Formats: sequence, C-alpha cells, structure tokens
Amino acid sequence: MAEASEPSVLVVGAGVIGLTTAVVLAERGHPTTIWTADPPDQTTSMAAGAVWGPYLVEPADKVERWSLHTLQVLKELAEVDGTGVHIVSGIEASRSADEPPEWAKGLDDYRAAQPDELPDGFSAGVYFSVPAVDMPVYLPYLLSRFEAAGGDIKLRTLESLTPAFDQAEVVINCSGSGARDLVADESLTAIRGQLVSIENPGLVDFFSEDTGESEDLLHYLPHGRTVVLGGVAIDGNWSREPDRATAAAIVERCASVCPAIGTAKVIDHRVGLRPTRPMVRVEAERTQGGFVVHNYGHGGAGVSLAWGAASDVHELIASSGSTLTR
Repeated sequence: MAEASEPSVLVVGAGVIGLTTAVVLAERGHPTTIWTADPPDQTTSMAAGAVWGPYLVEPADKVERWSLHTLQVLKELAEVDGTGVHIVSGIEASRSADEPPEWAKGLDDYRAAQPDELPDGFSAGVYFSVPAVDMPVYLPYLLSRFEAAGGDIKLRTLESLTPAFDQAEVVINCSGSGARDLVADESLTAIRGQLVSIENPGLVDFFSEDTGESEDLLHYLPHGRTVVLGGVAIDGNWSREPDRATAAAIVERCASVCPAIGTAKVIDHRVGLRPTRPMVRVEAERTQGGFVVHNYGHGGAGVSLAWGAASDVHELIASSGSTLTR
C-alpha cells in the first residue's frame, strides 16, 4: 500500500517501456496511472520480435547497466508460466570474420559456432542462449501485473504534457516515437521495422545475421507454435502499413537459410516504428508545468533495456524527494 509521502505518478505511453516503468513504480508504492493514445496491443512494442540484445543504442555505459539488469529480470520471468518469456538458443552469424558483439560474450552457453553449424555463405558465428519474448503474451502479462498493483490505464491522446501535470505530481514521458511532437524532440526519428509471423515448421533455435548497416535484416525467432521472421530497419520511414514486397523479401531471405520457412503458413504481418535518437533519454526535468521524467528513445532495444531504465526512473523520483511539489 502506498505511503502518503510517495508521489502520484502519471505514465504517458503503454508500450514495453511505459508498461514496465508503470509496473516498477506501482509495485514500489506509487499511485500510478497510464494515459496512452493506443492500447498496448496496438503499440510498436507489439510488433517486436523480440529477443534480448542491446544493439545500436547509446550511451554505452548506461546501456550496459540497463541491459544487464533487464537480462536478469527476463531470466527470472522465463521461469514463470504465462509471462511470454522463454530461453532460446541459436546462432548469430556473419558472412565475414567480424568480431562478435561484446554484449553476446557474457551470455549463457556462449561459444564459437562450428563450421558445420553455419549455413552456406557464412564464414563465422557465435552460439549462445538468450531470453526471447513473445510480445502478444508479454504485454498483457505486464498490464495484468500493473493492474494487480493498483494501477489504472486510460486511453487518451495528448498534444502536450500540460494536461498530465494536472493529474499527478510526477509525469513519466514514455511516449516513444510520439515524443518528437509531444516534447518537440527533433533529434528523435523513426526506424521502420516489419516482421512476418508464420506457423512453426519445427524450428527450435533462433538464427540472426549480422547485416551491418544494411536496412535489410535476416533473423528468425521461434516462439513455440509460431516463428517471427525479420526484417527491415528503414530510417525516417513513418509508415505503419505492411508492405507486401517487403514481407515477401523477408520470407525469401529467411528461407535461404532455412528452406522450411518458405512453405510455412503466414499468420500475420507486424510493423513498428523504433523510436531512435542519438542517446536514449532517461532524465528528470522541471518544467513550468511540473516535474517530468523522460524515458524514451530506446530504438530497437526497448525490450532489452526496459527494466533497467525503469529502475533509474524510480531512482530519479526518489532522489528528488520533497522538491517534487515545489
């Protein structure tokens, strides 16, 4: 139960960052409400693959801390039924002999892939085990956990944070790509992603290619009865409509590695806008309207950073203490 000294909180946004932040704050005693333009199952987070991997985000020191915190939480959730989190093993491969990403080297079961484990055309790779997250299960789990902690969620579209300051002592801005307009952050852009979900033709392990700076990605991730295929990373494209040609190319690239994918039944198409900026923004700000903590700009690594970033948000509120209402 909340204590009187704990400020009320309004979280703006209900993607994986907003929901995780709201869970952390509600479970630590803050009376917490979410305002969101879209329900969780219509956010960009629902379109995620998703697997832990803190790639292409800065600042490096904070990202490392946030990602390791989140990794531990996801491992714990993988032991709980109904969370949508499970541990999957597989290979990240390269067509050149590039060094594997640093974040992979500390993962469970990490080792160099054997030559006979690599598909034709690939010269190097690493094998490891990592948490994978089935977002259509995980987001409802987070929402139920938030509501069990006394939280409330409401559909509401905002053009500014001003109305939010009238409802709570602290506003948490988890608006993702919406932050570009909501707080006039012109450094934030969208990197469009598209995935294809298919019936699982019998895959157990994941596969991912290190495609460097190419906007055409190649990865597949099994989630029990389904497999998520990816993908693309198109900078500055804000369209959320599935593109048939893009989907066909994704299936073709994945089938070139695993032919069974090419004949599997397509279940659905997912499109999301990765909210990307030069640095993830997790910081407190006192505005004319009131006290706000920003938590957005996680790019394609929201699932990988969410619990760590949410913990920092809580610390920023706690360290502000009695100055919140001044």
